[in-house]
Amino acid sequence: MWYKWNTLGFIALVIFVFFIADADCDAPEAWQAGMQDPATPVMEGIIHFHNYLMFYMVAIGIFVGWLLYRIIVLYNKDANPTPILFTHSTVLEIVWTLVPAVILLVIAMPSFTLLYSMEEIIDPSLTLKVIGHQWYWEYEYSDFVDSVGENFAMDSYMVAQDDLTPGALRLLEVDNRVTLPVKTHLRVLVTSADVLHSWAVPSFGVKVDACPGRLNQVSIFIDRPGVFYGQCSEICGVGHGFMPIVVEAI
Repeated sequence: MWYKWNTLGFIALVIFVFFIADADCDAPEAWQAGMQDPATPVMEGIIHFHNYLMFYMVAIGIFVGWLLYRIIVLYNKDANPTPILFTHSTVLEIVWTLVPAVILLVIAMPSFTLLYSMEEIIDPSLTLKVIGHQWYWEYEYSDFVDSVGENFAMDSYMVAQDDLTPGALRLLEVDNRVTLPVKTHLRVLVTSADVLHSWAVPSFGVKVDACPGRLNQVSIFIDRPGVFYGQCSEICGVGHGFMPIVVEAI
């Protein structure tokens, strides 16, 4: 009987991790070192480029570490008391100039492709305007009007810890979530009413500065439904850490 309940418990844990816990994978976790699951093609491209770049970083790091070790071991005073008066090598100069240049070119090509895709503007089906305030976000659906002919807008404040419901995330939950459709080309216009803010949602690969008197634009195409969390990413005063962003994609 004990073995049977142990097996059932393990199966329940697996189901929770792969199906239920997946609902919270779009928020930061304690001691998280990796990226959140991508929800847009741009974020997928950022993760792929990160993994591509990491190969070169590890290879170069290992080579430089090995080179430093060899220099320390072979060219110290005890191992080489009589140094060779070696001051110049044309071949070496050419090699250590061309090799880094080739590596930079190999890295630059996918980087330019990713930057182009991030800056590409596609005719949007819906526009969301984001206005940063000290210390909350204001959202306006510019394509819709209410009963009196004004654009539909709302303020989004962080939910205080004492008001959190079971399952809500501390310092990340808000009273009014942004609701956006999936599989739709979206345009987000970001500005500020007072000081510099930054509207950032890691799962979208989006981080847009909110500057007073200026409109910054970013295009989003959400691949899958879910609840995605972000935070203000520009120090904007004492309430900077209490400006969460919650986007519900449906």
